Amino acid sequence: MWTIGDDIAWLRPGRDGRLYAVNPEAGFFGVAPGTSRRSNPNALAMVQRNTVFTNVALRPDGTVWWEGMEEPPAECTDWRGQRWTPANSEPAAHPNSRFTVPVQQNPSYSNQWNNPEGVPISAILFGARRAKVVPLIYESFDWQHGTFLGATVASETTAAATGAVGVVRRDPFAMLPFCGYNMGDYFGHWLRVGTGLSNAPKIFRMNWFGRGEDGRFLWPGFGENLRVLKWIIDRCDGRTGARETAIGLLPEPGSLDVSGLDLPDGVLDKLLFVDTEGWRSALRGQEEFFVKLGGRLPEEMWREHEAFKARLRQARSRPAVPAAV
Repeated sequence: MWTIGDDIAWLRPGRDGRLYAVNPEAGFFGVAPGTSRRSNPNALAMVQRNTVFTNVALRPDGTVWWEGMEEPPAECTDWRGQRWTPANSEPAAHPNSRFTVPVQQNPSYSNQWNNPEGVPISAILFGARRAKVVPLIYESFDWQHGTFLGATVASETTAAATGAVGVVRRDPFAMLPFCGYNMGDYFGHWLRVGTGLSNAPKIFRMNWFGRGEDGRFLWPGFGENLRVLKWIIDRCDGRTGARETAIGLLPEPGSLDVSGLDLPDGVLDKLLFVDTEGWRSALRGQEEFFVKLGGRLPEEMWREHEAFKARLRQARSRPAVPAAV
C-alpha cells in the first residue's frame, strides 16, 4: 500500500470514464495526541525531522511529547509554556495540537503523488464518528444513493471542532467548513459529475467508532481497519458479494475477514446491525437539514430521502449479517 495524500483531493472525470484525483498539498498534517508507534508508525517515522509542531509539549532535551505518544516524561514544558509533570490534571499537549511534514518523508510515499494525470479512483469512503446507528461499513446502491449518503453525513464532534464534544453535527461530505458556496448546489455538482462517468467509483460509508453498552469501542481499529478496506477492494474488483438492506449493501456472512481477531461473541453482529428505529429517528434530522437548503436542494436528494423512508417502513430491526468466523 502506498500513500498519495491524506486530506484533500482534486477530482475530475478522465477520458476513459473513470474519476481521477490529484493531491494539491505538499505534505501531511495531523492531530498529535493519540499518535504513537502503535496507532500510526509511519506518522512517527516521518516526524523525526523537518517537521513543524504546534501546541505540543517540549521535553528538557528539546524533543516533543504529547499524550498517547509513549510514557510521559518526569517533567516538560506544556503547550502554555508552563512546567508540567504527570501529577498535573491538565494535559501537557493541547487536545488539538498538530504536526505538519513534507509528503516525501512518509515511508509509504508514492511517486504517483506528483503525477499530473492523477490516479484513478475506485472507491470513495465517507467516514462518520458515531457511537450508535451507523454500522462499521456499508456500500451505496449506486452513485445517486452514494451522493445521498455523502449529503447526510453526521458525526459526533471532537476536540478539532469548536463547541461541545460528542454532539451530532451535520457535516455533508465532511465539507461544511470548506465549501465556498451553497451546499444544495454542491450536491447537484456531485450528481452531474456522476452522469459523466461510465465507470464511477463505488461509494461507501464506514464508522470505526461504534460503542457497546459499556461505552467501549466495539471495533479494535488501527491496523485492523485493513480488514474493512480489503472488503472494499474485493467489492471493487468483484471478488465478493454484498447483502441488500434498507440502508445499503452490507458484507455477506463470512466476506468480512475477522480470522485471528479476538472479537467477543456477538460483537460483529452489533457492528453490522441495521438499527431501523435509530435510522427512522435519523431521517427526521436529515429532513430538517434538507429543508434548510430550500429550493437549492436537488430533487434527486428528496427522492432518495423518500425511498429510504419507504425501505425503513418495510424493514425490521435485525442483525444484517451473522458473525463471521
